[in-house]
Amino acid sequence: MTVRRLLVLCAVAVAAGVAVSVVPEPPALAQVPESRTGDWPQWRGPDRNGLSAETGLLDAWPASGPRVVWSVSGLGAGYGSVSTSGDRLFVQGTERRQSVVFSLNRANGRRVWSTAVGSTRGNDKGSGPRGTPTVDGDRVYVLTENGDLACLGFEDGAVRWHRNILDDFGGRNISWLMSHSPLVDGGALIVTPGGRNAGMVALDKMTGATIWTSDELSDASGYASPVVADVQGVRTYMTLTASAGVGLRASDGKLMWRYRRVANGTANVTTPIFFDDKVFYTSAYGTGAALLNLTAEGGEVSASEIYFTRNMQNHHGGVVLVDGHLYGFNNSILTALDFETGERAWRDRSVGKGAVTYADGHLYLLGENNVVGLAEASPDGYRETGRFRIEDRGWPSWSHPVVSGGRLYIRNQGTLASYDIRAR
Repeated sequence: MTVRRLLVLCAVAVAAGVAVSVVPEPPALAQVPESRTGDWPQWRGPDRNGLSAETGLLDAWPASGPRVVWSVSGLGAGYGSVSTSGDRLFVQGTERRQSVVFSLNRANGRRVWSTAVGSTRGNDKGSGPRGTPTVDGDRVYVLTENGDLACLGFEDGAVRWHRNILDDFGGRNISWLMSHSPLVDGGALIVTPGGRNAGMVALDKMTGATIWTSDELSDASGYASPVVADVQGVRTYMTLTASAGVGLRASDGKLMWRYRRVANGTANVTTPIFFDDKVFYTSAYGTGAALLNLTAEGGEVSASEIYFTRNMQNHHGGVVLVDGHLYGFNNSILTALDFETGERAWRDRSVGKGAVTYADGHLYLLGENNVVGLAEASPDGYRETGRFRIEDRGWPSWSHPVVSGGRLYIRNQGTLASYDIRAR
């Protein structure tokens, strides 16, 4: 990259209000355009399970970490992760006391557009949005820390429709602010306002009109995001509310199970894991985890406990299921569990309590104390193959790492960095 090109990039970025640091690529390495095959279009990736299907990635990192392609600042406060689609990247943050969605160019981090969707809010754990944008075709769906739900145009960020789900469905904001990310399922958009007879609602994704409300579920919202699965022919939404692990029928919002044992009274955060007609829930604060067996009959699904364990008390960093084993932080200790039995395979302090994403045989780890790590995803034991530190921004590093298009994206409050993790 020439000096002239660098100056042009920086001038455009400054005009857009975002500070950009572009790191020149070594002359011998050609820039490879990212494609939709590596898209990460929503919270925890294409299937909301924290798994990337990408291959050809580095098995180990140098001591300084993988090469930084670009970094940006000026995204404001927030803990949300990023989503990617085509040549765009989307992330939520703050600007001038507003909760904002930013669309960036994936190749260089330059701002394409930004849209304010409501006022921002803070508390003792920091201000700003906690959710991740959901990309669906030519639209982007976002939920703010204050319950503002918006549908934006992919290309220009124009607001197609807007609702406040707390106001509209009688919900109340939760202690550390609304944190889940909207789920698109066919023509429906699923969110959890936590109102009376509206613990979960389905909206028309094109207009925002209400399709159904969960008449039998009045749980306050948790911090977990919903997932969807077909259970023996029954389309089902699952999440962890403030009070229970629940499952609702997608067609009409009927509550089919409500499992309280896995929920604590403080903060239920972790997205459920569904596999093989089973669902895994976990929470921290002295609680634990459970695997439930799901059985469909007469158009309804019932749930029964297979096991309960205290060996996985996951706070907020999520778990991933790889080849029959779950990997996630049991409080501050990275732990591997047998999915079918709950038996512990190993535990290690690793990078300290944090978040985990999987790609190409490895766990991508982001510790809340600003350490990024790479480790093999194997039940045989913990083997770390790289780590580096990122700058302390004054708040914990709680955003989940994203692997997309041969890049590792690390968001840390108002900054976002893109690392080249492709093997040569």
